[in-house]
Amino acid sequence: MRNTSIKQHQPGRILFVLIFGLLFSSSIFAQALKVAAAANLQPVIKVLQKDFTQKTGISIEPIIGASGNLVAQMHNGAPFDVFLSADMSFPKKLYDDGLTLNAPVVYAFGSLIICSTQDLGFENWERMLLTARIKKVAIGNPAIAPYGLAAQEALEHKGIITDMKNKLVYGENISQVNTYITTGVVEVGFTTQSLVRDPANKTKIYWQVIDPKLYSPIEQGMVVLKSTTNKANADKFIKYLQSADAKKIFMEYGYHVQ
Repeated sequence: MRNTSIKQHQPGRILFVLIFGLLFSSSIFAQALKVAAAANLQPVIKVLQKDFTQKTGISIEPIIGASGNLVAQMHNGAPFDVFLSADMSFPKKLYDDGLTLNAPVVYAFGSLIICSTQDLGFENWERMLLTARIKKVAIGNPAIAPYGLAAQEALEHKGIITDMKNKLVYGENISQVNTYITTGVVEVGFTTQSLVRDPANKTKIYWQVIDPKLYSPIEQGMVVLKSTTNKANADKFIKYLQSADAKKIFMEYGYHVQ
């Protein structure tokens, strides 16, 4: 009788195992969308990620770095789905090289600021930077970090880049520059407005917006990469970043949108 009972329950057990297996396998293959994002987006991407996932159920895995370094990884075959650059030149280069599914589209315009953990007064910041009390000034590496390039252009426009040569400390990306600023490694730094807009930053920051006329517009572009294995979800994310909800979030973090 016991053997008969076991045999009678076997079909149900087999069905349970099959259903469980299907659910388990589907969870494995429902991989997150890999989004390579410029370092200036580190604070805001968390908010965008949460909002997008709530609206669509699609999860996002941000990979943060300097735009130039991320592009180098893509040229070496990094399996990213979407690239959010800090400028237009890097995604345009990928497009010209045939590595994207679309031409780059601007999703936001960046704002460069000068800032410090000290109340130094930035009314005449170019003069202040040349004083003896300012020994170290952080900017992003202009070759790979668009905000670093913008800072370099501002210093050149003011005619003090040569005098600043021995004071400049280069960060690999804006996140590293922000660390230099908030930890007091440098007295002054040039960075993105998202640093001071980020609720997670508990360090008191004194800052001033740099006149946009002193540097080339920071047009931040996005593309879907040919390496994507989930074009449908990548397209949804690109569309979301152009929505009113996403634009509102960008503005809250100091970006300009159209």
